[in-house]
Amino acid sequence: MDTKGSNEHTQDMDNTQLERLRAFRHHLYRIMQCRRDALFEIMDALLSTPMIESPAHLSLAPYFQRKWGSVYDALNAGTMDHFAMEQLVAQYPLSQGPAWYAIDASVWPRCDAETSPERGYYYHHLRHSNGQPIVAGWNYSWLVQTPAQCSSWVAPQRMRRMKPGENPNQVAVEQIRSHQRQLATRGTLPTTIYSLDAGYDPVQMGVALNAAERVCLLIRLRAGRCFYADPPTTPTGGRPKRHGDKFVCDDPTTWPPPTQEWIGDDPRYGQVRLRAWGGLHAIPATHGKHVTPQAKPIVKGWVIRLEVQRLPKPTKLPEPLWLWWWGNIPPSLEEVWQAYAARFAIEHLFRFFKQVLKWATPKLRSPEAADRWTWLLIAVYVQLRLAQPLVAEHRLPWHRPLPVERLSPARVRRAFSYLLPMLGSPVTVPKACGTSPGRPKGRRSRPAKRIPAVKLTA
Repeated sequence: MDTKGSNEHTQDMDNTQLERLRAFRHHLYRIMQCRRDALFEIMDALLSTPMIESPAHLSLAPYFQRKWGSVYDALNAGTMDHFAMEQLVAQYPLSQGPAWYAIDASVWPRCDAETSPERGYYYHHLRHSNGQPIVAGWNYSWLVQTPAQCSSWVAPQRMRRMKPGENPNQVAVEQIRSHQRQLATRGTLPTTIYSLDAGYDPVQMGVALNAAERVCLLIRLRAGRCFYADPPTTPTGGRPKRHGDKFVCDDPTTWPPPTQEWIGDDPRYGQVRLRAWGGLHAIPATHGKHVTPQAKPIVKGWVIRLEVQRLPKPTKLPEPLWLWWWGNIPPSLEEVWQAYAARFAIEHLFRFFKQVLKWATPKLRSPEAADRWTWLLIAVYVQLRLAQPLVAEHRLPWHRPLPVERLSPARVRRAFSYLLPMLGSPVTVPKACGTSPGRPKGRRSRPAKRIPAVKLTA
């Protein structure tokens, strides 16, 4: 065996990956505009600080050369080209990943921030408002590429903060179209699958998207949804029927024989069974509640029932799930199962951002500063993914050893500080600017304007 040649090949791959990471950092620095040095050092502090308590504590990191006031000044007064950031991040997809993507929303709670504008009321797992899981805050819509196998690594492609009153379905459609346009510029446009949770309406998204596009939607349905078959073609007199036989998810007596069926084995879920019914169409969830002169839109697709034998953590009995498939091609049930199982990787992204990078910890007043902080965390995450094959594991004593290809984002971040000296930094040396005179004597600051959270009514 040629050990010398193998070592040289590995060294060349490491050098290529290191140059790729260095090029990403330099391109990112050029995108940043006002306060770019402080913004870039905040990012390096996020990559090297063992524990993040607050943004002010990032100024204690060895790679942050400025005072602690520069942290909040950069977040509040700094600027960056968000569109260029989006295009840059999307240029680094998963190396060997299929065309599977997930769209979901995550809330930054700001319940007591009475001076922060553009807050709305959203669902959250924390019970805050009168015992209900409703919080006031900022809601962010994410589009990420999911891996082919079970992994905690994803590739963020789009991020947008939704303003109160915006329709999440329309925002998701805008992100899909923008992502499709970028994929078209690369020369190849494969058929992509976008997986969404039950908070999205299949009818609204199906009407907004064009059936000729190479887009397939896989949406989890709420229990109790109803669908209809095509009406009979034989004339019966009077106005033609728009709906045929009714298909009720909770009533097995209304199920016809499935159009497709697939049974497979999974090491984590045991036996997996999927049944699909084609030729069904859905109607809006508000059908019958609002009387309109025009007919309700009809969107045709596939209804899929997913059953598993067990859950990875047997804390409860598995329940069947209902999925909706919409696209210009019929579903492959094996791929549907793999794509939907890969959707849960976006939950690992949210947990890493909130628990490790402290995404929702800063007490920022303006939503623009929150957007800058979020983009910095996305840039940190992309660098961690690019550095995974370059770092050695620095595990805690109670952690089990893992191979390099299975290192999680938290473990890569623990070892990233050893890689920063080799990467270098384009940041200039800070210059002394003297002592601030502070607030004039006898002058008091006025209280900030109170802005209530937007509560949408019927």
